[in-house]
Amino acid sequence: MAETDSTRPSASVASRAERVDDDAASVGADSGAPDASRVEDDAASGAAAAGTAASGAGDPDRGEEPIPATTQRDPLPMREAAGRPDLPGVDGDEGTPGGHGATVSTASTVSPASTAATASPDGQDPAGVPAAAAVAGPSSGAGSSGSGSHAPAAVEPSTDTAALSVRPPDSEAARRAAARDQAAAAKPALPRFLQVVVALFFPVIVVAAAIRAVATSSFLWLEYHRPGFPADRFGFSLDDRMTYGSYALDYVLNFAPPRYLGDLVTPEGEPLFLESEVGHMADVKGVLGLSFVIALVLLVLAVAACTYLARHYKGGVRRALFSGAVLTLVGMVVLTVLAILAWQTFFTQVHALFFADGTWTFRVDDTLIRLFPEQFWTDSAVTVAVLVLTATILTLVLTWPTKARRDRSMMAQDAARARSREALDAP
Repeated sequence: MAETDSTRPSASVASRAERVDDDAASVGADSGAPDASRVEDDAASGAAAAGTAASGAGDPDRGEEPIPATTQRDPLPMREAAGRPDLPGVDGDEGTPGGHGATVSTASTVSPASTAATASPDGQDPAGVPAAAAVAGPSSGAGSSGSGSHAPAAVEPSTDTAALSVRPPDSEAARRAAARDQAAAAKPALPRFLQVVVALFFPVIVVAAAIRAVATSSFLWLEYHRPGFPADRFGFSLDDRMTYGSYALDYVLNFAPPRYLGDLVTPEGEPLFLESEVGHMADVKGVLGLSFVIALVLLVLAVAACTYLARHYKGGVRRALFSGAVLTLVGMVVLTVLAILAWQTFFTQVHALFFADGTWTFRVDDTLIRLFPEQFWTDSAVTVAVLVLTATILTLVLTWPTKARRDRSMMAQDAARARSREALDAP
């Protein structure tokens, strides 16, 4: 009877050892990389533990309950996976991809045998195989030590997961936002340059327009008919003056050759203008023609600059015209003082600036002096000054930087900057 009792535990131990071998094989098959040496070690350890349990088993004949072998075995060494699968089931602590402390979903990677092992209270399946072995990945020979333990392997996130998790830091986003705000708030260089250009062109354009208004037959008629204008003491009537004077003004403004004046004759058949007079009028024609062309080009450029400023830099046109009017006013004050203090010197220096010496001086009985006496040039200079001053004052009044105008310009500029920032933020 005692012999029979002693053989029962041995048979039970042998059957349990076989089950351990079978489960170890299934674990190796599930992991995809079986480790035969470790399975045999596990089986041997199970057999040794079973022998220990057999020595302490109860005797059924004496009414003693057998003690389960699994409670008396030493726990087998736990094996960690050499690598973790890059599957959608790998989640972090918060369920985010690529997080630390990732675990493997048992529904997709754990076999039924390992699922049953994890349900065991002591972390082992009924055959005594540790539950950790059911979820262990392929073992790595380089990572195993002599004691059978493995070092934890680093988890490398997939490319897609890393791309999703990378975001610019808050400091970088703040820096970019500050750069956009600075770019929108900074005064651009081109509008400021165009403002300077318009301010410098304004005096030239206004003066050229005033001179062109004076160099007309209408102004000549007003001069000849105004009270106090000196009469010709050498015999030209008022009609003669209007006829011959209109020819002279037309010549300096048209494209006719010098013969336009050289072929004119008096009622007595004598040439009306001397050769020197025709040469001087040709010089005047060249100076006025070049001045008007330059003024026209500057006017076109100024209009283009003002159009750009009106579209891209609110308030820029007003400030540019105001600066040009101030510059014109300062220049007028200086020239007026010089003309009042020494008119003859001023007149001489102006002619010397544009004409060669000796080509613009004539006798008092020459036709040009009889048609255009000194009083005519004085009245012309005053009229040009009045026209320029009127245009300058009108520009100052219309562009004076009042508070309301500054506020409107600032509001318009802020709206333009807001639109610019929205355009920069748009994808």
